[in-house]
Amino acid sequence: MSFKVAIIGRPNVGKSTLFNRLAGKKLALVDDTPGVTRDRRIHPAKLYDLSFDVIDTAGFETAAPHTLQGRMREQTEIAIREADLVIFMVDARAGLLPDDKAFADIVRKSGKPVVLAANKSESRASEGGTLEAWEAGLGEPIPISAEHGQGMPDLRDAIVEALGEARCFPDDEEDDLPAESDVLVGEDISEADADHEPAYDETKPLRIAVVGRPNAGKSTLINTLIGEERLLTGPEAGITRDSISVDWDWRGRRIKLFDTAGMRRKAKVQEKLEKLSVADGLRAIKFAEVVVIVFDATIPFEKQDLQIADLIIREGRALVIAFNKWDLIDTPQATLAELREKTERLLPQVRGLRAVPISAETGRGLDKLMEAVVETHRVWNSRVSTGRLNRWLEGILAHHPPPAVAGRRLKVKYITQVKARPPGFVVSCSRPDAMPQSYVRYLSNSLRESFDMPGVPIRIALRASDNPYAGKAKKR
Repeated sequence: MSFKVAIIGRPNVGKSTLFNRLAGKKLALVDDTPGVTRDRRIHPAKLYDLSFDVIDTAGFETAAPHTLQGRMREQTEIAIREADLVIFMVDARAGLLPDDKAFADIVRKSGKPVVLAANKSESRASEGGTLEAWEAGLGEPIPISAEHGQGMPDLRDAIVEALGEARCFPDDEEDDLPAESDVLVGEDISEADADHEPAYDETKPLRIAVVGRPNAGKSTLINTLIGEERLLTGPEAGITRDSISVDWDWRGRRIKLFDTAGMRRKAKVQEKLEKLSVADGLRAIKFAEVVVIVFDATIPFEKQDLQIADLIIREGRALVIAFNKWDLIDTPQATLAELREKTERLLPQVRGLRAVPISAETGRGLDKLMEAVVETHRVWNSRVSTGRLNRWLEGILAHHPPPAVAGRRLKVKYITQVKARPPGFVVSCSRPDAMPQSYVRYLSNSLRESFDMPGVPIRIALRASDNPYAGKAKKR
């Protein structure tokens, strides 16, 4: 069985830098500004021959419980309770500060094994601070540099000594593999599968990203879904900075939820830290299968809402809209009818988009939201056999053939599905460059209607059919 290691310390001592080094990826945002990390993040880590889960935490600060810093501290205390071992980090260049001593007492009282790491020890100026760290009363300080990777062998030995060899060498390992993308977005379908329509597998794990503008209620939604205060929430806008993943089980199905930072208009994003947060959110969208975009029902369909939705559609993800803060709406029936009409009108790229009214605060509508997510995921995975597609194409061409361009009629000969997740089709035709986009949209909308594929992007690529006589010289 693997073990958990929590990295604890004051703000700006290098906790997220060490977390990224142990995780082997730049997952946590790192900046010179103190207090960048706010939520706790868990990820599989490796340190030479040790495999474990590492928890990144917010910096310990002395503050009242109702304040943002107080709520961040609560999340850190939860991480200490969850962990099997605590790495307590101090800044060797700054030396041991009064806050370090106060927080060292909290860690000592937890009764958990502790490794004291004196970070930023790459220079001679840090030697005095490393010696000062003895005053924390947590044993011998291990001089490390998380930025440069120095002192990692000593850190590994200290972890093994604190926990014991029997606990430190588990057998099971897990890997997270991101999905790949292509020009025609989606998952390849081999020729052998072209006439096969596999049933939807309701047991496979599902990745869901929750996105939206700041203060729309994304973190509150995830906390209510999983039934615990896993993510930091509050009335302040822009609390979430990192994209945090949370594992959850819904009706027996494993789900990975990604909470993301609120996305403001590009012109308003000036600070480097916010740019990093938005970029982290965009990566979460690419990694997810279904994206839930949270609208504030009291001020829905702001320009930024529509731009985020358009980005998700262009990325080829399955999209579900959640109209949050429904408990604040006085006329729910009339408002819902108006919002659904606006959804169809303002997001015509994906007809039949599922939109669900919810209240993340009270939990209302969350089962319906998850049912909509699973149904949209099923459609996003759908495959149609080549035989069915071409029988459908015959009827379409008889009812509405492609127009003539420059006096010559365009010929559509064949269609097949080459991708899924989202559905992607190749249409074989004469003169693909001359085909009007209006006719391609007509084919897309007809496909959506005929094969019951509402609410997901559909990709159609045009390809010229091979000419058997091309390249052959004319015989005399």
